[in-house]
Amino acid sequence: MEAIDMVAQLMVISATTAPKSKGENYVCTQILKGKDLKKLSKKMIEFGIKKEKKDFDRDAKNISVSDAIVLIGLKDAKPLGLDCGVCGYPDCKTLSLQEKKSVDFMGPVCAFRTLDMGIALGSAVKTASMFNIDNRIMYRIGVVVRYMKMVDWDFIMGIPLSITGKNIYFDR
Repeated sequence: MEAIDMVAQLMVISATTAPKSKGENYVCTQILKGKDLKKLSKKMIEFGIKKEKKDFDRDAKNISVSDAIVLIGLKDAKPLGLDCGVCGYPDCKTLSLQEKKSVDFMGPVCAFRTLDMGIALGSAVKTASMFNIDNRIMYRIGVVVRYMKMVDWDFIMGIPLSITGKNIYFDR
C-alpha cells in the first residue's frame, strides 16, 4: 500500500532527524515489508516456543497481518563522555572497556545513547500517529530480528504498521 510506504519512510526521517546527544548518531533504521514480515512472524512463533517465552506467538499474529515494520536500533554506540554513572559504571572509560554480552540484545550501552534511541522511537511513532497509521513499539520484534540476523545492530525495537478499522495492536 502506497500510504504505508510513504509513512514508513517519513518515520525513518523522523527517527534520523530526532535530537541526539552531542549530535552523534548511532541510531539505525530499516523498513521491512512483504515476505520479510511472513518470515519474521513464523520465526517469532518458533523463537517463543524454543526459548519458552510468552507472547511471541501473540505478537507474531499481529506481524502476519501488518503492512510494514519500521526497525529502529543502536549499533556500536560509544559512551557520551559525561562520567555520570547511570550505566552502572563509575565512568565512561570503564563502560567502554566492558565486554559486550548478549541476552536478547548486546550491552551494556550508555544510558544517553539509549535515550537517543527512545527519542527516535517517539519521533517515529508521532509521525505515524499524525497520519492515523496504527502502530505499537514492540520489543519482541527486535529480539527475533536480531536472532534472525536480519540486521547486526546491538539493540532493536520494531514498530509494526497497519491500516484497519480497529487498531490490531491493542486489546489483544
